[in-house]
Amino acid sequence: MNGVQTLSAIENRSTAVIIADQLREGIVAGTFVSGDQINEAQLAERLQVSRGPVREALHRLVQEGLLEGRPNRGVFVKEVTRRDIAEVAEAREVIECAAAEVITSMEAEQRDRIAEALVAATEPMAAAVASGDRDRLRRADLAFHTQLVRSGENTRLLRAYTTLATEALICMLHFGDSEPDDDLIASHVHIAELMRSGDMEAVHLALHEHLSIDELDLHSHDEETLRHGRVEG
Repeated sequence: MNGVQTLSAIENRSTAVIIADQLREGIVAGTFVSGDQINEAQLAERLQVSRGPVREALHRLVQEGLLEGRPNRGVFVKEVTRRDIAEVAEAREVIECAAAEVITSMEAEQRDRIAEALVAATEPMAAAVASGDRDRLRRADLAFHTQLVRSGENTRLLRAYTTLATEALICMLHFGDSEPDDDLIASHVHIAELMRSGDMEAVHLALHEHLSIDELDLHSHDEETLRHGRVEG
């Protein structure tokens, strides 16, 4: 019976999950754009499935905030607002800084290993820049930041960041039309090297600058305390 041990478990995903994954990927890739209507009947016919799993898949994506139901009209791809983009950037900064607090408090040897892994994570980004592949670059960019959060060894932070991942990719799609260049790679390498240094204040400022979007500025800091918050008018 030893041969049984060589077999892999069969992936068991429901039809609704598979449909949701396909739709999610289509939204991230821009195949479905903001405001597009997702017709349940047409989708079921196209996928050759009953409407039950399609309805469940749409419900999943509504819960994730990628689709929205409009009374008496149907289900639509949620329109990404300027505030959505800014809030995702803010949430990413808070989570990444929390992970960085853990990393910068580690021993130098651990920080070195993490920094080297983060520098290595810029290689797929460099390849995407060289080929001009924006979609590949967005995904590699987010993979770098996810690796940073994972290095903080806090499963709750990673779970929260992973939840943001799809929205982050969509926001990059809406606010990432500039030509990819080597400066982007350099900024990520800089963050990795600051992790190595253990200087949390410098890390925080670098992450804030890296993730901020000037045109969509909702987030600010008290310059002396680096406290997260909003400027009150």
